Amino acid sequence: MVSERGVSMMPTDADKYEALLRAVRTLSAGGTADELLRVLSAELRQLLEFDDLAVYVEGGLLGASPWYVMSGRRDIDLAPSTPSSVVEILARRAPQEQRPVVPPDQTERATNLDESAAAHGFASACAVPLATRSRRIGSLVLSSAERGRYSGDERRYLTIVADHVALAIDYYSTRVSQDARDTADRLRLILDINNTIAANLELQDLLHAVAASLRRALQCDAVGISVADTQAGCLRYHAVDFPESIGVVRPGYLMPIEGTLLGDVFRTGRPARHSIADGLCADEVCGPEGITFRCAVPLFSRNKAVGVLGVGRRNEPPFTDRDVELLVQLSTQVAIALDNSMAWGQINDLKTQLVREKVYLEGEIRSEMHFREIVGKTKSLREILQQVEVVAPTDSTVLIYGETGTGKEAIARAIHDLSARKAKAFVKLNCAALPTGLMESELFGHEKGAFTGAIAQRIGRFELANGGSVFLDEIGEIPLEVQPKLLRVLQEREFERLGGSKTFRTDARLIAATNRDLEAMGREQKFRPDLYYRLNVFPIRVPPLRERAEDIPLLVRHFVHQFGCRMGKTIETIPSETMVALVRYQWPGNVRELQNVVERAVILTLGSVLNVAVGELASRSPQPPTSRSSARQDMQSVLDETERHHIIQALEETNWVIAGPNGAAARLGMNRSTLHVRMQKLGVQITRSGPTE
Repeated sequence: MVSERGVSMMPTDADKYEALLRAVRTLSAGGTADELLRVLSAELRQLLEFDDLAVYVEGGLLGASPWYVMSGRRDIDLAPSTPSSVVEILARRAPQEQRPVVPPDQTERATNLDESAAAHGFASACAVPLATRSRRIGSLVLSSAERGRYSGDERRYLTIVADHVALAIDYYSTRVSQDARDTADRLRLILDINNTIAANLELQDLLHAVAASLRRALQCDAVGISVADTQAGCLRYHAVDFPESIGVVRPGYLMPIEGTLLGDVFRTGRPARHSIADGLCADEVCGPEGITFRCAVPLFSRNKAVGVLGVGRRNEPPFTDRDVELLVQLSTQVAIALDNSMAWGQINDLKTQLVREKVYLEGEIRSEMHFREIVGKTKSLREILQQVEVVAPTDSTVLIYGETGTGKEAIARAIHDLSARKAKAFVKLNCAALPTGLMESELFGHEKGAFTGAIAQRIGRFELANGGSVFLDEIGEIPLEVQPKLLRVLQEREFERLGGSKTFRTDARLIAATNRDLEAMGREQKFRPDLYYRLNVFPIRVPPLRERAEDIPLLVRHFVHQFGCRMGKTIETIPSETMVALVRYQWPGNVRELQNVVERAVILTLGSVLNVAVGELASRSPQPPTSRSSARQDMQSVLDETERHHIIQALEETNWVIAGPNGAAARLGMNRSTLHVRMQKLGVQITRSGPTE
């Protein structure tokens, strides 16, 4: 020590112990290993006489070297180094013997040590063991250029100092080890969650596995992962891991965004933690469930909040900043996994949809050209095709009505092929071909076990046609009990599978067809009027073949060519008398009947001339009434007279104008050419003075 006059003075025992207490307080403050050793060097210079100081720690504190050399003759110079052989020998002996060690004064070994010490510029040295009750740490080594230093009293004092230094180093080592273990645990948790994400692509399985891992790692009671439904203004729990829950919070539970902790975290995008003492933790979930401490962080995907990750404890300790930091780090992984899983789900749904469409369409023949399946040139047919071109680009429901066999399905397919939905499926169903009990299952699908024989899940036509079109032929045959569900699909675009509770949405366009009078069926309570009005948005009437006599030769040639190519036959001639017979025939089965007749004729034809059994057509034509059918003839006469009177009345009301939107044909709901045929048959003619017989 130095006095006020600048004279060097030896420190007293009181000075030494005062300095020792000050050093103990400084060392107990902790810090990094570098800070600890610098403080140690600075304080020991006030306590001990030395020129150089070295600390030897078995296993090391900073890096691989166990040596930390500090100089006392100049500014503190802390650096891992390899000291002289003398210091190294003393440093290793002290912890082994657990006592202060100085170089021996005699023997050849002492001579060698003296020479080594002189070579390194010091004459005295002492190594004091550093140890606690539980572990051996290393040694503290002092050296001096002055001979005879570090006597017995000074060694005892060094031992006291070394005990305190050992405690400080032990405390630091324990803290570093605990921090290392915490870091390792957190890294292990991150690795576990990464492995979980890699092993699970199903959204629910993924979130449940992540929640379980977090609950175990953070030693909390509950973990919840919620995803935002911004349209509904709430957060929906997708995964909850809460083994001791009373059942308030569960998957599917909706948490409002406004006025809740989770909602604030979602809206602000900032983590938050609260306790029940804050008055913000006891909400409609935490209160009943007994959650005392709560922490939540937002889940971000593409710089947008998509949900919230929340954890809770019923008892202490509360969540720390370190817990929040860990949750924020994990939230990035969870958000990425959530985004990937949802994207995978969408891709999988699209893949499944494509597979369903492929399986269904394997048996379907799609038209490559507009109206390729529709043959004809009459005015009535051209008007229908114009209506098809007008309504096809829209998504409106279309009702096609007409007699059986007139080609209603071809019109429906033309509407689909001219629409923006042409790349999707055209799914058809004949409602008259199904038993009543299977209608709902065919339309909307069913779950496994929904009824006897439902051994597997089945996809309905509306689900299969999502994005495309559904064609329901003979829609008048749908049972009354199924009609409300069909009406719901048309109005709300929603349905449930038979035997299930999950609501599905569909974007399928409905095209319906019927040969029955749905309006009359509604009056008879055989068809729901509200469903009829919903179907009758854009009605299209397909005329029977007898009203399209000009199209019969075209259809005959088309079918002859089609069946001839299919059967490998070349038919070049159709006899004129055969064509006349085909045109005169009334075709009650319409185009379908004509197609069947031509197919049979091609089968029977052996040469190049079409062989049609004209006699069979004549036998199918209406026969003259016999005495046994006189009652039927009388009834027909009454009907003809009634129809004749009805036509004359319509002509009078329209000032004897037949065509046009205000003409008699439009008033009677029939084509102009059809009205002419009926007038000729009934003997009604128009003169300047009006209709005459």
